Amino acid sequence: MTLLKALAFSLLALPAFAADPDLSPEQPNRIRAEKVQAAIDLIPKGYAFVTPGKLTVATTPWQLPFGVYATDNKTPVGAEPDIAQLVADSLGLQLEIVAVAWPDWPLGVASGKYDVVISNVTVTEERKEKFDFSTYRQDLLGVYAPKDSKLEKIAEPKDIAGLKIIVGSGTNQEQILLKWIEENKAAGLAPTELVYFDDEAARDLALFSGRADAYFGPNAAEAYKNTLKNDRKLLGSFSGGYPQTAEIAVVSRKDSGLAAAVTAAINGQIKAGKYGDVLNKWGISSEAVTESKTNPPGLPKS
Repeated sequence: MTLLKALAFSLLALPAFAADPDLSPEQPNRIRAEKVQAAIDLIPKGYAFVTPGKLTVATTPWQLPFGVYATDNKTPVGAEPDIAQLVADSLGLQLEIVAVAWPDWPLGVASGKYDVVISNVTVTEERKEKFDFSTYRQDLLGVYAPKDSKLEKIAEPKDIAGLKIIVGSGTNQEQILLKWIEENKAAGLAPTELVYFDDEAARDLALFSGRADAYFGPNAAEAYKNTLKNDRKLLGSFSGGYPQTAEIAVVSRKDSGLAAAVTAAINGQIKAGKYGDVLNKWGISSEAVTESKTNPPGLPKS
């Protein structure tokens, strides 16, 4: 999971969303999809799924909208499990979703313990040496302000001059801001103050009490919260690998041949509209891709 991003300003259109999302383990209203024969035909002959007739998907429940544990405290639910369901349905398979710790998925996929992992994994050139990827979401950062803020957009260095901005220490978004602050200093513009909070509640309190002008962080989490509260607005978004572009992808074992089938499955559901329905359900339509790609250029090695 990386927070490297590349600039791409856009405004967020709020989707229809349930104020109280279903976190039941049964997920009776989970969005389902029809088989995609073109994807099924791409499953390599003789491919041995972990469990015959099932797609075993590893995911790390940690935060909505990506995924959390359901009310039974063991079943992963959220946007990532919903994407997993679409892929499984498309391939004509039952979904077997397994909760794993983030550090454990690489070995699990490489060893064949899981067929794929769907857990907010960004494509990188280093990871491509060991795994195959099928993209399904942009990797975005977002700058948010209270809904009644007079700020309209933040898209370039001069837009942050004179502002107080909340940001996470040691993150790529902090590095973007620090670079912009230096550029503004050289241009004689007003200084920007960066504000740091470890606690999310304290961060939001500072933002909505006027002690800060904006917050710069992972877009999906803020977009999701906005679908629940409708109390903030997106001023600008920055997409993968600043200045490179990065995407989130389904991860499969290197050279297993499964990635082509997964990519076709996602593209089938993009065309059918089910993919858009899932992203809309979780308030992350702004991170949609128009086409899934197999092993696109990833973030460069550091």
